[in-house]
Amino acid sequence: MSNLDRQAVPAVCGGRGFVVAEPVRELLSPRRVQLGESTEVRRLLPNLGRRMVGAWCFVDHYGPDDIADEPGMQVPPHPHMGLQTVSWLKEGEVLHRDSTGSLQTIHPGELGLMTSGRAISHSEESPRPHARLLHGAQLWVALPDAHRHTDPHFEHHADLPTVTAPGLRATLILGGLDGARSPGTAYTPIVGADLELSRGADVRLPLDPDFEYAVLSMSGEAHVDGVPVLPGSMLYLGCGRTELPLRADADASVMLLGGEPFEEELIMFWNWIGRSQQEIEQARRDWMDGTRFGEVKGYDGAPLPAPELPALPLKSRRRVR
Repeated sequence: MSNLDRQAVPAVCGGRGFVVAEPVRELLSPRRVQLGESTEVRRLLPNLGRRMVGAWCFVDHYGPDDIADEPGMQVPPHPHMGLQTVSWLKEGEVLHRDSTGSLQTIHPGELGLMTSGRAISHSEESPRPHARLLHGAQLWVALPDAHRHTDPHFEHHADLPTVTAPGLRATLILGGLDGARSPGTAYTPIVGADLELSRGADVRLPLDPDFEYAVLSMSGEAHVDGVPVLPGSMLYLGCGRTELPLRADADASVMLLGGEPFEEELIMFWNWIGRSQQEIEQARRDWMDGTRFGEVKGYDGAPLPAPELPALPLKSRRRVR
């Protein structure tokens, strides 16, 4: 799932100047965005109050939606550059196609990781037939300058490592946590993990004090460092933590997102991440001309046209507004 907003506006992010260097508890509310006819997402990043968490720069939470009599997810071919997309499902399945020729159905607990590098295009759809419920998260990771022009590629990892403790099962999606490491390719120091908390869980998760962190609630009600976090909201935690207290009075599921603060300043417009207005303008021309981003074969529908660029110049600025 990607940014299909036809009224897209540039987001400026990156740089260490506004990273919170000490532990905080900053609750972020989502913005509701309609994608297609049957899918609504809760967008947590970029947020009016915060643009990035480590290299994580885009977070959508969707579902659980009953799509038994609906087409479900239907995202036509669209382009990306300068980022990785992370597909994570709790329920349902998503069929991924891209311009490198990848064709993969992603199921709950499996990592779908697409590295756009210099240019890629892809589509995402609920297969036919599909499960009754659809629930998951779509996230982007900004690529650092040294790797943002790499060759595009797609990875699918069905067997991911786990970390367990009484009342906790953590699945490593990206990066490392407590000695476990995901097989997904990461280009910055980062962590993404799915945390399943069972009723009565009361644990402390080890963290890296050099990372900044946030917790996205997927289901149930978890208490994160004493703060109740409800599904579709995200708690920003800042840096300087060596552990994170987690408690659940009933079964709950959250995602831990973190990483070293991203030093580079970025411009994010629609589905592209660049460093200058000229890069974004060229990407738009290339997509509309049908060059550079390749072709997604097999999708039954036309590619998405890019939104118009704003009249004002695009400039990279700070991590928070």
